Amino acid sequence: MESETLFNEEAEPPGKSAGLVASGRSFRAMTKKYPSFPVLVGREESPSEPGGDETAAFRSAYFPNIKDSQWNDWRWQLNNRISNAAFLSRYLGLTDREREALDSRGILPLAITPYYLSLIVGKGADHPLRRTVVPGVEECLRSLREEADPLREEEDSPVPGIVHRYPDRVLFLVTGQCATYCRYCTRSRLVGHRGEDSSDKWDAALSYIAADRTIRDVLISGGDPLTLSDEKLNSLLTKLRLIPHVEIIRIGTKVPAVLPQRITPNLLGVLRRHHPLWMSIHATHPDELTPEMSKACNALADAGIPLGSQTVLLAGINDEAETMKRLFQELLRLRVKPYYLYQCDPIPGSAHFRTAVGKGIEIIRALRGHTTGYAVPTFVIDAPGGGGKIPLSPEYVVGGDGVDLLLKNYEGNLYRYPDTQGSGLSPCLDKGTYDGLNL
Repeated sequence: MESETLFNEEAEPPGKSAGLVASGRSFRAMTKKYPSFPVLVGREESPSEPGGDETAAFRSAYFPNIKDSQWNDWRWQLNNRISNAAFLSRYLGLTDREREALDSRGILPLAITPYYLSLIVGKGADHPLRRTVVPGVEECLRSLREEADPLREEEDSPVPGIVHRYPDRVLFLVTGQCATYCRYCTRSRLVGHRGEDSSDKWDAALSYIAADRTIRDVLISGGDPLTLSDEKLNSLLTKLRLIPHVEIIRIGTKVPAVLPQRITPNLLGVLRRHHPLWMSIHATHPDELTPEMSKACNALADAGIPLGSQTVLLAGINDEAETMKRLFQELLRLRVKPYYLYQCDPIPGSAHFRTAVGKGIEIIRALRGHTTGYAVPTFVIDAPGGGGKIPLSPEYVVGGDGVDLLLKNYEGNLYRYPDTQGSGLSPCLDKGTYDGLNL
């Protein structure tokens, strides 16, 4: 039977133990267990061939003896994650600020898949992706009003693993593990606990969902649900699908960006059995959009799964309008709809990641009208204190003048709309305010 132990924090560094890590269960064995899986390949599951030039160069330099079948095995990637300073220093020239953070206790654990590390090596300490996964000493500093649980999720948790904040939907936290840990993680208080297995805690959460008929939408998150084995994920989805009032299931994941090898024919077969199923993909920067990620997203889309993206606005990493424009346009090419742009949550040690709120509004203004609306996400603050997601946008309604609604377009020009039926908007500016505006 396939081992459920997917994470080995004490693993030897890649190249030393890699040849000892067993390959995954064969596709033939999985189709025997789940006969409804589509027979897509007749060999050991291999989600993709080696893709980007950067990854190929990295493999040649650091993993010359690793076969494609190993590199493309998601279990191999997980079991050979870089998880401490000694291993990381073999690939990166660590800076003093990085070493000091890595020597500290109590910070979010370090874990980077070999694949994702291949996108960072040789790029310098200020490379955007490096800053999101390699800790810096700033992470050890706590600023005013930062909290371990700023969104007060625990106050809205009626049973372990469930956050019930909105009337018709719940957040279901099914694991505390991720393939790679983002340094700005909202749930840094929860994720990364070694040896954690949350599946034995699902029963109470499932019973809660089954007992509340108002719940029609379940968002599965964590941690990252796609780090679960196919068997566990299928079991979870099957149990949710047995609840009549659950109409929609969503999965939140960063796996396509940090572990695209996980998107196997077997996984696609599991997901395809449980439609309607939606997926929100955490995307940070255009440099993540490699050929490997492209293949993973296209495979998910071909499996009939609508894809959206969620991006956290991060200072010095993706806080330029052109960077965001490139990210969102390229995501659309992968059939991923930019959904949310988040203001970074005030978790402890996040001050160096957080921008002014006005920066997010400025980026949305720079996108609106200059690219397709499909490429413009909603900018939101997940309100500290448990207020939920609050959308923010540039002000396009200037006010009213009699029955006319005064509007500003993406170029800053003002226009009148004859709101003769009455919009319910009270004129917020008097007539004299518009003198000289060429209305």
